[in-house]
Amino acid sequence: MKNILPDYPFESRYLPVKGGKIHFIDEGEGPAVVMVHGNPTWSFYFRKLISLLSKNHRVVAIDHMGCGLSDKPQNYQYTLTQHIENLDILLTSLEIDSFSLIVHDWGGPIGIGCGINRMEKLEKIVVMNSAAFRSSRIPLRIRFCRAPVLGELVVRLFNGFAWPARFMAVENKLGKAVGDTYILPYDNWKNRIAIYNFVKDIPLKRTHPSYDRLVEIEQNLARLSEMKIPFLLLWGGKDFCFNDFFYEEWTERFPEAEKHYFEDGGHYVLEDKFSEIEPIVRDFFNREKAIDE
Repeated sequence: MKNILPDYPFESRYLPVKGGKIHFIDEGEGPAVVMVHGNPTWSFYFRKLISLLSKNHRVVAIDHMGCGLSDKPQNYQYTLTQHIENLDILLTSLEIDSFSLIVHDWGGPIGIGCGINRMEKLEKIVVMNSAAFRSSRIPLRIRFCRAPVLGELVVRLFNGFAWPARFMAVENKLGKAVGDTYILPYDNWKNRIAIYNFVKDIPLKRTHPSYDRLVEIEQNLARLSEMKIPFLLLWGGKDFCFNDFFYEEWTERFPEAEKHYFEDGGHYVLEDKFSEIEPIVRDFFNREKAIDE
């Protein structure tokens, strides 16, 4: 079914998994590129990259369970491990073997967490304002949203996470239609369940259920770096959450990465800086295609 949402003209596809149906986009033909979003966005965040890369690639963009146009079950394990498993199931069902990753925010640990299970098949990686390693750094406003009872009320009753992200995550004001589309899937208490659970799932302590899985992903970053998989880092310097600490951590772990730091870009760096990012991404993928040929 073709979507009629602004700037999102892609065909919606669904995969039944345990607990509900996962929505995803599967556009174009050629080498596979898998896009993995974070919180509180959905595959809509990648719409311009989907249009760009699907001209010469097969682009798959998932909506995590509880996000975007996927189902939003109320009794579900919204954990890092479960999101990784869902992505792995999707790639298996689509018979995708070799692929590239483009990740943002929570898409970092989810996408790379899936990728390390298929490490020899990873062709390239693009990271935008994300982390796939431990850190105790968390903004007070996000820490507040983790609070029992009160945090859930703020996030799920008053939409105090997805709604303000429309202006807090960008430096250039979003148009009304675009801003409204970002929060369209999160229009009531039930539909905001995954947003709250993503915040709860940030593993700050060893006792957290997702801590060990994040450690496993972090420990495999060195192997990825040693394999010299082409790595592109695109970073918004005005991000209040994934700030320069995280950017510098990535550059230390992947010293050979191609790096582009946008001083006036926000957390939603694709919204603020796409005109500059577009030729960078096009060149990054075309360059590798030329090598393959």
